[in-house]
Amino acid sequence: MVCCLLSAGGTGLSYSAFDMSKYYFTADVHLGLKKGDPAERERRFIRFLDSLEEDTAGLFLLGDIFDFWYDYKYVIPRGYTRTLGALARVRDRGIPVHFFVGNHDLWTFGYLEEELGMQVHRRELYIQLEGKNFLLGHGHRMGRYPLKIRFLHGMFHNRFLQILFSALHPRWAFALAHKWSVHNRNNHKSLRRFRCQEEPVYKYAAACERPMDYCITGHLHTSGRCRLPNGGELIVLEDWLSVAPAGSVRGDIGVFGGTEKGEVEVIKAPVVVHSD
Repeated sequence: MVCCLLSAGGTGLSYSAFDMSKYYFTADVHLGLKKGDPAERERRFIRFLDSLEEDTAGLFLLGDIFDFWYDYKYVIPRGYTRTLGALARVRDRGIPVHFFVGNHDLWTFGYLEEELGMQVHRRELYIQLEGKNFLLGHGHRMGRYPLKIRFLHGMFHNRFLQILFSALHPRWAFALAHKWSVHNRNNHKSLRRFRCQEEPVYKYAAACERPMDYCITGHLHTSGRCRLPNGGELIVLEDWLSVAPAGSVRGDIGVFGGTEKGEVEVIKAPVVVHSD
């Protein structure tokens, strides 16, 4: 199996040391999900965006930042006003923002690019940062998941079905989507254990024929880190929803750059959300 790589002109993207200092990665914030305290979760995410320092050279949002997002021609989702404003401020500072579609927020058809200036990636991205090779993506289409899941994701990405969904009035479309999301989250209450070599994304990254120092994804809603056969490392970022025993939520943020080691550090961003 050969990993699918998104590249510019078939050569991949790269940032030289003269263009960068620090890069940040996060995933699965699920803004809008009616779990715990959604408003406080959004405030914490905005504080993270506003805290990005002047040496930030790139922000990578690795999917499911929104629990549901859908672009209509003349309508955008209600809510997220403060988040969109914070993202606009990041872009106004000249910081590149890479938005990777997940399985909850893949229905963006130009708004995020045209209004906010973000770079939207619909497949995984192979990119070089400060001499290190990265494979980045949400993870939901990286590897061979069970047939039921692959079928569902195929439906979500099917353009004909997207057009049919667009024909629904937003009032009913969003109500249906949010009901599905809550049902899906309630069926996955238990803390997921990272299985390393058993994970589809591990097998996908391990089979990649391009040089790779790091593969960073989300989607699994748990923290994970393990070595790949090619000498690289797989890093799975935890969501901003998982409730710890103390009742707090701590989302993962990956940080690369700014040190001589050239390693990715994963830190916990404190996100206070009361459990249901």
